[in-house]
Amino acid sequence: MFDELKTFKEQNGHCNVSTNDAQKKSLGRWVSYQRTSKNALRSDHLQQLNSIGFVWDPQHQSWNEKFKQLCAYKAQNGHSNVSRNDERNEFLGRWVNKQRGLQKRNALSSDRIQQLNSIGF
Repeated sequence: MFDELKTFKEQNGHCNVSTNDAQKKSLGRWVSYQRTSKNALRSDHLQQLNSIGFVWDPQHQSWNEKFKQLCAYKAQNGHSNVSRNDERNEFLGRWVNKQRGLQKRNALSSDRIQQLNSIGF
């Protein structure tokens, strides 16, 4: 399965195989299992996955990518108030709105609050 994942990465630029992809369902399940079993995997297996840029927590990676986009937006615009109605930044605007909602509900981690505060969010 590792070789199949390596080929997938070469073709797609990432290792995030969906379990909803009918053609890659077994690979998607295997990838999911690797993530949930990380602490039980042999060290050589972990190194092998790490060597191809395997992402253990895709949600964390996604958040960091959006944060980088927000930093770039702020550098370009001088503020981090991305409108949900901004057609060029629609997804970033929704993400910013979601972060504000999570913070209001005390559902945003202190690390993420710190990151956002560091750019004057």
